[in-house]
Parts: sequence; structure tokens; C-alpha cells
Amino acid sequence: MKGRFISLEGIEGTGKSTQAKLLSDYLKEKGFEVVLTEEPGGTQIGLRIRELLLSVEHKGMTAVTELLLYNASRSQHIREIILPAISRGAIIITDRFTDSTIAYQGFGRGIDQGLIDSIDLIATGRLRPDITILLDLDAEVGLKRNKGINKTDRLELEDLEFHQRVRNGYHNLAEKEPERIKLIDASADIQEIHNRISSIITNFIG
Repeated sequence: MKGRFISLEGIEGTGKSTQAKLLSDYLKEKGFEVVLTEEPGGTQIGLRIRELLLSVEHKGMTAVTELLLYNASRSQHIREIILPAISRGAIIITDRFTDSTIAYQGFGRGIDQGLIDSIDLIATGRLRPDITILLDLDAEVGLKRNKGINKTDRLELEDLEFHQRVRNGYHNLAEKEPERIKLIDASADIQEIHNRISSIITNFIG
């Protein structure tokens, strides 16, 4: 089987990590080789970059520094984890990919899309997931969910308006690429969301 590249996206508190793990377990039970990973991270270098990006100690990080660090982590991730998995026919599931950069650094931070595109070309060569699951949730609800489990990082300290802009960015992407990006209501219960995702992915894989 040809390798498949799946990403899960969404604002804070949508349950991406939970759903990525459930999807991975589901596909493994079906007999597929699955690689479950995340961004920023996925590699030893990426995890060190993740610490820099998400630490609340780095509130003074500029938007462009943030953009470059995310892409540096992604470049390593692609070459060390993603492309080898695809080449051997595995299914790779990543919690976040390039759509996050467009939503957070583009719509959230207001960085020019032309600059984002130029750096993306260097970092990814325009690699994109075959299919993306976009978990959608009201921004205020998502932030409250994370506070409820005491999850705090540098991005979650941004105000509500920032996260609303990010959500709008994701909606913009979904409207532009409906064949790739499948939007799912993340306000439903965990099992119902998993059932919808597994159905979409099963139909996609064929």
C-alpha cells in the first residue's frame, strides 16, 4: 500500500492528541503500520525546539522567531520521520502540520502570507498531508477545557481574540481546500468524534 499522510488540526482544547491516539490504535487494529507523531516535536531536535516555543518563560519571542522555529522543527520532522514512513508504506498521523503555521502565525500573529509561503517552500518543499481532520470548537470553550486540566503553555496565554483569529484562519483554509480538510464539530463526546474520524479515514484509505 502507498504510504498515507494524515494530520489533525484545531485550536487549543479540541482534543487533537486524544483523537490522534484513538485513530492510531484503530488503524493498528486493522493491521496497518502506523507512525504517531506531533509538531512541534517528533524528533530529538524538534523536542528541544518545542521546549523553546512553548515555555512560558519566552514571552518575549518575536513572531518571526516563532515562525522560523516552527519551520526548523518541521524540516527535521519531515526528513527524519514523515518521508521515511511514507516511503515504506506506513500511515503517518501527526498532531499539527503546516496548517497550524498558517492559522497561528498567519491569521493569529498577522505575519504576511507571502513570507510564510517562502519559508514553507524551503522547509517542506510544499509537502502537505493527504487528508486533514480539522477539529472545530468555540475558542473560549477550548481555552476553558485546557485550564480545567491545568494545561498551560506560551500560546495559551494569548488573549481570546488571538485564538478567535486562529479559528477563523482554520475556517478559511477549510473553505479553500474542502477535499483535503474535513471539518468536525469537536463539541461532541470523545467516542462520537472518534467514530466520525475513523469513518472518514476508512473511506479515504479504501
